[in-house]
Amino acid sequence: MQVNFKKYWGTIFFVSLSLSSFSQNKKIETQIDKMLKSMTIEEKIGQTNVKGTSSRSKGLSEELKNEVRKGLVGAIINLTDPINVAEIQKIAIEESPSHIPLLFGRDVIHGYKTIFPIPLGLAASWDMDLIEKTSVVAANESYSRSINWTFAPMVDICRDARWGRIAESPGEDPLLASRIGAAYIKGFQGTNPSQPGRILACAKHFAGYGAAEGGRDYNTVNISESLLRNIYLKPFEAAVQAGAATFMTSFNDVNGIPASGNKFLLQKVLRNEWKFDGFVVSDWNSVTEMIIHGFCLDEKDTAFKSASAGLDMEMTSQAYEHHLKTLIAEKKITEKQLDDMVRNVLRIKFRAGIFENPYFKDKEKFALLDANALVLAKNAAVKSCVLLKNEKEILPLTSNKKIALIGPLADAPREQLGTWIFDGNKSDSQTPLKAFLQTYGETNINYAAGLSHSRSETKEGFQAAIEAAKKSDIIVFFGGEEAILSGEAHSRADIRLPGIQEQLITELSKTGKPIVLIILAGRPITMETILPQVSAVIMAWHPGTMTGPAIIDIISGKANPSGKLPVTWPKTVGQIPIYYNHPNTGRPADPKTFVGIKDIPIEAWQSSLGNNSHYLDAGYTPQFPFGFGLSYTQFTYTDLVIEKPKLTQKDNLVVTATLSNTGKVKGTETVQLYIRDITGSTVRPIRELKDFKQIELNPGEIKKVQFTIPISELAFYDDQMIYKTEAGDFKVWIASDAESGLEGNFTVE
Repeated sequence: MQVNFKKYWGTIFFVSLSLSSFSQNKKIETQIDKMLKSMTIEEKIGQTNVKGTSSRSKGLSEELKNEVRKGLVGAIINLTDPINVAEIQKIAIEESPSHIPLLFGRDVIHGYKTIFPIPLGLAASWDMDLIEKTSVVAANESYSRSINWTFAPMVDICRDARWGRIAESPGEDPLLASRIGAAYIKGFQGTNPSQPGRILACAKHFAGYGAAEGGRDYNTVNISESLLRNIYLKPFEAAVQAGAATFMTSFNDVNGIPASGNKFLLQKVLRNEWKFDGFVVSDWNSVTEMIIHGFCLDEKDTAFKSASAGLDMEMTSQAYEHHLKTLIAEKKITEKQLDDMVRNVLRIKFRAGIFENPYFKDKEKFALLDANALVLAKNAAVKSCVLLKNEKEILPLTSNKKIALIGPLADAPREQLGTWIFDGNKSDSQTPLKAFLQTYGETNINYAAGLSHSRSETKEGFQAAIEAAKKSDIIVFFGGEEAILSGEAHSRADIRLPGIQEQLITELSKTGKPIVLIILAGRPITMETILPQVSAVIMAWHPGTMTGPAIIDIISGKANPSGKLPVTWPKTVGQIPIYYNHPNTGRPADPKTFVGIKDIPIEAWQSSLGNNSHYLDAGYTPQFPFGFGLSYTQFTYTDLVIEKPKLTQKDNLVVTATLSNTGKVKGTETVQLYIRDITGSTVRPIRELKDFKQIELNPGEIKKVQFTIPISELAFYDDQMIYKTEAGDFKVWIASDAESGLEGNFTVE
């Protein structure tokens, strides 16, 4: 009998790989068993301790060296000098009782030295290959500085732009967030995190952190279990499936139980249901903060509740160090529980290869800010830009225009880098002013900042800005937020342009010169007042090191903007929370019956004013919907075809449409597939993103776009926490955003 090895090669390889992985895992567990038998309780507790100081700290203390020497430390954070890392790693390996190497962690969120757009900006690219490549560079650069563990990606769903950490978020949609998180993890860890240049990922913050009340950081979270599972937990489950080595708990409580002591999250969901076998670390001091929450009596109680919940490592606070031994002696927790915690930590240390490679072999091969990294940073910044308005196709600009370059962020090298860039340097930034001068020449650029910084409330620079505008054909205004106005602990109740930027724009509009507004910010900015005063708007987020060259490519037309919003953009802060995948309600807003505040006559008879869900003064639609983004060309959608309108639970939904570039330049369109389950055992969202594809078309080019969705992917958790796809009628859209598209219908039997 002849065997077609080519036919079976994929199966043979998969089985071989699985057996190899099984053998390797068995070997690791055997090694861990041997180590645990020889370790004292103090050493075991040491593996649960993450030591570190602030991100600005320098050097090594004798106290830390002695703790490592005794085997009382498992990981160190914020130590970025390779000489210091090598010194203390040598102590761990050569002088500690069990010779266990340390992990070295750092917040590397959107780049180490080469700074890429903030995560919300990268999310706007909808380009998973791009996101993966940026995290490869971040991993390589971090590894070169003796870092092997990053506290990223953050996969918290956020529906509230007031929250400062929306800047780190992948946005509001669970599918998009899941794919983004997986791309980051793949980039950081690769297929083998022990390879030089790779670092361990940490999915954070588990869980519900982005749903903090009022967008106030660290605040309480109340979410029904079905909503938690259908929206907020999905990206974390995807992170487990992508192989995330570690998880981090969040600061908040979830339905009354702080995350660092939450058995439901850490045991029932993460370990039992998802079979996660990495380790879980707390966020900074979040264990002992459970006392302040009112959940724990004292530090000992925090150690008991966190250990009982399944938290493996404690970051910076010392509840485990101070109390785990006593809790074991009192039989409140068992030594086996401690062994399980340590086993999770050691398992990841073995998988990361740090026993074989504790001193960062070949780290010198990975350069900082190399030419390829900068090219990637520029490309990432370009693809993150979202064109929100382009009245009379004022963009791209022709080369013979005299440009008034105005605004507090036109030449702000530090601010363009954004939040969470401990190791980025403003001296490496290429600013818009520099790029405009290089591209258009000094004779064509009239620069006047107008405001010294984004929060400025002095009009001293107004007149110079107005004079610059009068001498020019067009105004390019760089406004937005300084980097410090978004990120952790930087929530805002008012998310308009800060300071008196709106006043400056209003004064500039009086010159009659068209204004191109470029926003550099960590969140959507409400601009209901100034939007009519500007001809074009580009949301650039905080684009990173290569901001200037990227914006020049967009402005000049060398690059065609293709970014799409990963969050719904509100008109006014009063609309928040606002998100596309909401239930319909019993009285949904309707343009035919909508009554606005200006439509109400004086002394009107008391009535329900349209009998639907809306704001009198802000209506019911956002400024821009989720998935929205313009291009310098035009895309036309036609000919929606559903292959089989009646489907069984085992079938695939196959939907196609025709996409045409009817404009004059090449462009890339992110084609989005949305589905609505019309009637369910619990109310279902009016739309849910189920897939998307990026299609590049030349002028006049036409392509068929096909989506294939297993019916099983229409499943959801009902009120009894049963995960199922229900029979019934569905709608489907192939669309350019969450409020448009070609619509069809199908039935699941």
